[in-house]
Amino acid sequence: MSVTTPPRGELRTILAGPGFGRLLAARLTSQVADGWFQAGLAGSLLFNPERQASPVAIATGFAILLLPYSLLGPFVGVFLDRWQRRTSMWVANLIRASLVIGTAALLAGGSEGPAFAVLALLVIAANRFFLAGLGAALPHVVEDARLVTANAVATTLGTVAYALGLGTSALLLGTPLLNIDVRGYAVIALLGAAGYLASALLLRTLFTRTALGPDETARRTDAVLAAVADVARGMVGGLRHLTERPAAGYALLVQGAHRLLYGILALATLLLFSRHFTDGSDSRSVSSLGMVIAAGGLGALVAAFLTPIATRRMRGWAWITVLLGGTAVVLLVLAPTFRAPLLLVVTFLLNIASQGTKIVVDTTLQHECADAYRGRVFSVNDTAFNATFVSGLFLGAILLPPDGRSGAAVIAVAAGYGVLAAWYAMVGRRAAGPRVRPAAPVQPAGSISTR
Repeated sequence: MSVTTPPRGELRTILAGPGFGRLLAARLTSQVADGWFQAGLAGSLLFNPERQASPVAIATGFAILLLPYSLLGPFVGVFLDRWQRRTSMWVANLIRASLVIGTAALLAGGSEGPAFAVLALLVIAANRFFLAGLGAALPHVVEDARLVTANAVATTLGTVAYALGLGTSALLLGTPLLNIDVRGYAVIALLGAAGYLASALLLRTLFTRTALGPDETARRTDAVLAAVADVARGMVGGLRHLTERPAAGYALLVQGAHRLLYGILALATLLLFSRHFTDGSDSRSVSSLGMVIAAGGLGALVAAFLTPIATRRMRGWAWITVLLGGTAVVLLVLAPTFRAPLLLVVTFLLNIASQGTKIVVDTTLQHECADAYRGRVFSVNDTAFNATFVSGLFLGAILLPPDGRSGAAVIAVAAGYGVLAAWYAMVGRRAAGPRVRPAAPVQPAGSISTR
């Protein structure tokens, strides 16, 4: 089975559409702001040299950043299907801007107690509501036949915008404009408030109240509690459906195992570049982390272009096997040197593998699962994607020393990737079954083969 992409030139057509362009502008503005806000939050909680957070504290910080996003995700649709989405999204960003101002004030004053944690959690929870609203609104500004391309464009550019927010934060903190202390991190967080406000204004002024749905005839009117219970039952149904579709089930499992190993490496990389390579220098720590973010973002971008090319020549499970096996080799050859330039190369290549795997797994789930189950399956996938990553962070916090340098841990993770690649080569091939090659038409350029 394969995913066929639209004809060449469709990307230009989509970007030229006024509705999609306006929605994309609101999305990118908000995701740059996400980068600014989370950089300020992470800088204070995780990498403030005055605090020297332990690996466990860093893992806990990431859990706060990621788990609300995943656990709330499946349930926000209950409300988005009842309220006008334009109103829901611009009000959500207006609320986020207000909450960030309060968070930054507490941050500048050094008050990082329960109130600070609650405000940060509310900001991040509202982000899930906003992103889900964007996904639900997209069919109202893009033709159905072009939704796959529009989703790919929005997701890739959103990732780049988020990385841009993180990267510019690191650059600003490395200049005389901002001190690397709680006040500097508070200013960075305030930039996020400005970005959220700008995104809210774009949505409020560029779209009419009903432009982004839901249509009046499609709005849900059943009881909210009953709808929430339906969502919970739906996720259980999604899990059952995955057991009936082995190609999809194995794809989700391989991604979960990869994210667990990736979490260990992510924590090791953060510790190495914020402590081991910097000799306690605040400015070097921030600039080093900026280079890590840039290398990872570039890797994700390359994967978005490379994966369709690779999967025209091999099946999706084979490409994932190549990526995971290649990761094992790269880790064994380059990582044990513990040289910063080589580890930046590892970060770049690892993120090609990570993003490439995600693209193929998402495509496999879309095509292997029945349409009636896709929403529930992706809710399970979204939750597992971040939950396994956070689990890897906590496992790394147990295994790694405070500066992140552990040759034994690197070798163990490399071995894990090798075993994972071998396992998926076996089960992926068996689940996909024999490849059927149609005599005509020829598969279009840009398709992703999952079977």
